[in-house]
Amino acid sequence: MEETLINVLYIDDEVHNLTSFKAAFRRKFNVFIAENAEDGRKIVEQEKIHIILSDQRMPKMTGIEFFQSILEVHPDPIRILITGYTDINAVVDAINLGQVYKYITKPWRDDEIINFVTKAYEVYTLREANKILTEKLLDANQKLEFLARQSLLS
Repeated sequence: MEETLINVLYIDDEVHNLTSFKAAFRRKFNVFIAENAEDGRKIVEQEKIHIILSDQRMPKMTGIEFFQSILEVHPDPIRILITGYTDINAVVDAINLGQVYKYITKPWRDDEIINFVTKAYEVYTLREANKILTEKLLDANQKLEFLARQSLLS
């Protein structure tokens, strides 16, 4: 059985962080990187991204603003916020506005990233399975309602 690589997008305006992230995790995950929210959005639109990690403080658009901006069109990827600052308002906003799964401070630990991404992917796959089961249940319910109506008419 082929192991599925987790598609991870990391957005950060600091190029050395992107390089470091890709070098550290490219063997564990299928890593996509973007230097800004606009490039990140393009990747999300072109690839099936499972997990998005974003730096909070970036020019033009914060990580929370990016997460909030993609929610309506791309609600499925699990979102993780990374920041070098411990701003409680950012944490609250991340949870309330960007529906962030985890909040990680810089500098990150590799084992922490691996653990959070792996757990986030479990949540992602459970949500996908739930969607499929819900669709099957709705379909079965419609068929049962049709059969019930048919037997009432006959």
